Amino acid sequence: MMNKCYLSVLFIASLSFLTSCNKSLDDPNIMYTETHQDPIVELETTTKVDRSNFRYKQTFYVPIYSDIYTDKDNRRVLLSATLSVRNTTLKNSLYINKIDYYGTDGTFLKSYVKNPVEIPPMATLNYIVEKEEDKGGSGANFIIEVEGIDDTVTPVIEAVMIASYSNKAFAFTTEGTPVVE
Repeated sequence: MMNKCYLSVLFIASLSFLTSCNKSLDDPNIMYTETHQDPIVELETTTKVDRSNFRYKQTFYVPIYSDIYTDKDNRRVLLSATLSVRNTTLKNSLYINKIDYYGTDGTFLKSYVKNPVEIPPMATLNYIVEKEEDKGGSGANFIIEVEGIDDTVTPVIEAVMIASYSNKAFAFTTEGTPVVE
């Protein structure tokens, strides 16, 4: 009887350990999509994109607050953020060439795009930055480069930050701002 109990505990512990090692089970970008795939990877183009007819290209700065201070005790509240890139056209795809994440001090932290990402007409790419990711700090930001056939594919780019702390809840948005190069 003792061996069965010991084996059961060992099996449960092993299963728990193995499932905790699977990062995809903890990634909200994978968990909350219908296909259970990373939304950026899912939209990456697998064929060469003919850019010869593209006349629109723009870079955007999108502020992301990974934390805010709430009171005189300088209590820091971590925020989760959802980056949203929306294609507002009815006919043409929008292409994302770059989604780079920077910290408060301007340090490059991560590139999210390996291959161009195609957002079909009227579609949206949402990407979650979890509240536990606090490397960016209160002044974190994304640099996003988009392009398309012409300026009718001008996107709407926003970020939504949310958090709760004690009996308080926080939610606010920021908008992407074109970068002058």
